[in-house]
Amino acid sequence: MIKMAERKDSNDSKLLSGAVKAASYNMVLQLMLRVMTFLINGVVLRFISKDMLGVVNVRLTLLYSTTLFLATEAFDKACLSKIENQNWSKIINLMWCTVPMSIIVSSILGWTWIYLLETPDSDMIPNYTLGVISFSLSTVLVILSRPLYILGQKCMFIKLKVVSAGIAEIFKCIITVILVIFFPHLGIINFAVAQIIFGLVTSLVYYGYFIYYILHQKKKDDNFPLSTILQLFPSRLADSTFIDINQAWLAVSIFTQSFFKQLLTEGEKYVMTIFGVLSFADQGIYDIVNNLGSMAARFIFLPIEESGYLFFSQLLVRGEPVNKQKQDSCQLAVDVLSILLKMVILIGIIILMFGVPYSYLALDLYGGSLLSSGTGPTLLRWYCLYVLIIAVNGTTECFVFATMSKVQVDRYSKKMVIFSGLFLLSSIVLVNQFGSVGFILANCLNMGARIVHSIYYIHQYFKDSNYSPLHDILPSNTVILVLVISLCITSLSEMIFCCDRGLVYRLLHIVIGGICFIVTMATIYMKETTVIKFIKDHIGGKHKQS
Repeated sequence: MIKMAERKDSNDSKLLSGAVKAASYNMVLQLMLRVMTFLINGVVLRFISKDMLGVVNVRLTLLYSTTLFLATEAFDKACLSKIENQNWSKIINLMWCTVPMSIIVSSILGWTWIYLLETPDSDMIPNYTLGVISFSLSTVLVILSRPLYILGQKCMFIKLKVVSAGIAEIFKCIITVILVIFFPHLGIINFAVAQIIFGLVTSLVYYGYFIYYILHQKKKDDNFPLSTILQLFPSRLADSTFIDINQAWLAVSIFTQSFFKQLLTEGEKYVMTIFGVLSFADQGIYDIVNNLGSMAARFIFLPIEESGYLFFSQLLVRGEPVNKQKQDSCQLAVDVLSILLKMVILIGIIILMFGVPYSYLALDLYGGSLLSSGTGPTLLRWYCLYVLIIAVNGTTECFVFATMSKVQVDRYSKKMVIFSGLFLLSSIVLVNQFGSVGFILANCLNMGARIVHSIYYIHQYFKDSNYSPLHDILPSNTVILVLVISLCITSLSEMIFCCDRGLVYRLLHIVIGGICFIVTMATIYMKETTVIKFIKDHIGGKHKQS
């Protein structure tokens, strides 16, 4: 019994370390992707119109992300959920359902994008229909590798996701820049070709890796569930059931919730696209500012959310109350949730306090007066607040979605209808009142409502136990005081040195911010010892297994 308990503790420790490593690698991936995106925007802005940027970065990219999300999100979460006596053949069969789903979704959305939405002026944006078809086809090509993506996630092939996405994105970036520079007259065709190649490379990397692994590395890994290449594809089973029915119904339940989550995640782009509240040129500028503001969310918080969901879903049995879970697993889940929340709140507050006085400088250095004039800096400052709210929402929801039963998922899907309606209504009203800043305000309201729901769920989940994961998640008073002082100093520095001044004055502003940042980090290091220990133990690779 003691050996079994030790083995269980060891497995949980490996699971936590794997999830933390996944978050670390995902952060590297997100940073790399965001840097490449910014480099592309910095180059292509000098060769294409703002209208073209709005059509590609908002309209067509929204088509791609919506199709990918709706066709895969529900299946991803269902297949990653921990189940007793899992049958790998049935899991793989369910994974492959994403492919026909992608064809259906991309066909419906592609038709909508061409025939129902406002069509750009053909003189300014020629070949729009070809662009829609290309981005739809690219989504299907990417999803052809989705079963292998989920297999890699379940088997903790942590680096695979980073390498595959990195290689595909590098190909896409290089081809985009070359075509835009040397063939600017082709317009949207340049982006269509690059997007198709992105889909092809993504699938080729996954299939190449798993074929090589099965042929040459399988003997070194007793835990890998497949032994032949054919097992990567759908197969008939002896019991005549193609998939696990419970997992399939779970995917159906999650799909509804995923649909509304996507509406909230990309809500401002849907409002722009469907209601036309901003011109294509304004959409292009907003998208650049949005990408800069969302860098922290995508680089830091999204990987934490994804890895947190993977960790909690594998550690705790979905739908089971706390008193029926293994108590050592519950304690570990509570500790990790509490530390994750404190960590993301710290990061979010740092971004808010330093982002406000440096928004103007960041936009001016990146895009010149095109971005720093007008509402750009105000938009980015409000986005810094939104980043903090995103951080809390993503971390709480990763636990909620990992532990909800099917009935609770169905119930939450109905609540998402309310959240979606609230967002659409508030965004239309606030955009008319405050312009593009209204999108951020509407997102803050809706994310706040979702945080309230998640906190209530977590409280109810642990109410009959001695666990209190939300008890100590706020930074210490000393850390908050140092952050407020830093905000005051850097804001004064911006007023004196930054606006309409030369390079030397801007460097002084940066140096003052750097000193304040170092003092802030030193204070956090001394006062937030639990967070620092967690980072050292797990991200630093020094975690001691039981």
